[in-house]
Amino acid sequence: MVSNIKKNFIYNAFYNILVLILPLATTPYISRIMGASGVGVYSYAYSIASYFGLFILLGLNNYGNRTIASVRDNKKKLSHTFWSIYTMQVFMGILVIAIYLIYCFFIAKDKTMAFIQIIYLVSVVLDINWFFFGLEQFKLTVTRNTLIKIINVLCIFIFVKSKNDIYLYAVIMVAGTLVSQSVLWFFLKKNISFCTVKLIHVTKHIKANIILFIPVIAVSLYTTMSKIILGSMSSVEAVGYYESSNRLTMIPSMAITSLGTVMLPRMSNLMANGNEKEAKRYIQKSLHVSVFLSCSMAFGLSAVCEEFVPIFYGEGFEECIEIISVLVLSSIFISWANVIRTQYLIPNKNDRIFIISVSLGAIVNIVLNLLLIPKLAAFGSAIATLCAEAIVCVYQSYMVRKKLKIKRYLKEVIPFLVSGILMYLTTINIPFLFSDFVTLFTKVIVGSIMYVLFCYIFLHIRNKIFLKLKK
Repeated sequence: MVSNIKKNFIYNAFYNILVLILPLATTPYISRIMGASGVGVYSYAYSIASYFGLFILLGLNNYGNRTIASVRDNKKKLSHTFWSIYTMQVFMGILVIAIYLIYCFFIAKDKTMAFIQIIYLVSVVLDINWFFFGLEQFKLTVTRNTLIKIINVLCIFIFVKSKNDIYLYAVIMVAGTLVSQSVLWFFLKKNISFCTVKLIHVTKHIKANIILFIPVIAVSLYTTMSKIILGSMSSVEAVGYYESSNRLTMIPSMAITSLGTVMLPRMSNLMANGNEKEAKRYIQKSLHVSVFLSCSMAFGLSAVCEEFVPIFYGEGFEECIEIISVLVLSSIFISWANVIRTQYLIPNKNDRIFIISVSLGAIVNIVLNLLLIPKLAAFGSAIATLCAEAIVCVYQSYMVRKKLKIKRYLKEVIPFLVSGILMYLTTINIPFLFSDFVTLFTKVIVGSIMYVLFCYIFLHIRNKIFLKLKK
């Protein structure tokens, strides 16, 4: 069982990072061809389309995952559950795309870019990742989509040659997503059979799904909506800086939140069978892993961004250095809250705590965005995002303190936090060595060694103290 969890975590982490890294791999190329303005135009249009996409899936990434996991041992129930949930998804897709067309015709500034994003919305209608995640078939998603993503990146390098190719770039991006979602349908028949469903079977999923949609909307207010507000109150260049920085800083977060995606169906299954003790043991281990990884990547990336940004993005993106330094710290809060959310709140159906936490985060984010963007532009938006993630993390931890040993868990992960800070202080004091590339390489090597060394020392000391107290 543990071995399967490790494999699924590796598969899902690899895929989520791949989804970010492959577009990120094109960033140095695209940023030099399109500039911050071109990146901002695409990002702004995609942000609006993705917001519409949220209303197609509603809360299915969590609800569908959890529901499929609970019936996966009965093929008849599994088939009926899938088709009743997916019927709801299709209905929402038709409704949302119809409304989006009104936006394209009458509201969108760049109508061509807006119409291209319809392809993306169709891919959302076809998205059934939640089904395979509920079955814990993470390998299938990764292996089938990796090749498609690589082809997508190659197309960008081959066909996008100048600023005039901005619409071609957009088509390639959304077409890749469409193909990725379509491929999974070929493997659906191996797990379920087709069956008809009645309206009553579809509607019974609506209420529970909408409940889990509320936090999705709230989270979108300090992710997608941040870019929309930034573009409205500042400029597309500011959106370009924020988007470029956010893509990079999302890598630590996606690697860590992959653990939550993998553990959600397993924890739902354990809770349903009354194995609470085993579930809490997984939560403790997951918090250790998530904080260890998030501290290393957050403080490490913050320490090297001054050398990394000029090498990676080229000239004109210097503003990203400060933005990255702030945004990347949010991954520490995201990692902790993700474990609490996906391994305790959602499996136990404590949706109220989840909803309130992200709603508080959304309110904080919107207020700070409105206050900070006029003066600080993208940097202000980064501060707002960091504060929002911190609020979500603190609230969730406080609300479950009587059910989970939060104080104990915090004490256990302090060595990772201290090691990350010491690694950061050590790494930023490395002087310039010949070139940015040599300096960056040196900082990465030294920082990695120092983090592991500090963790080993502090954990060794902590274990010695623990053994003495136990005696």
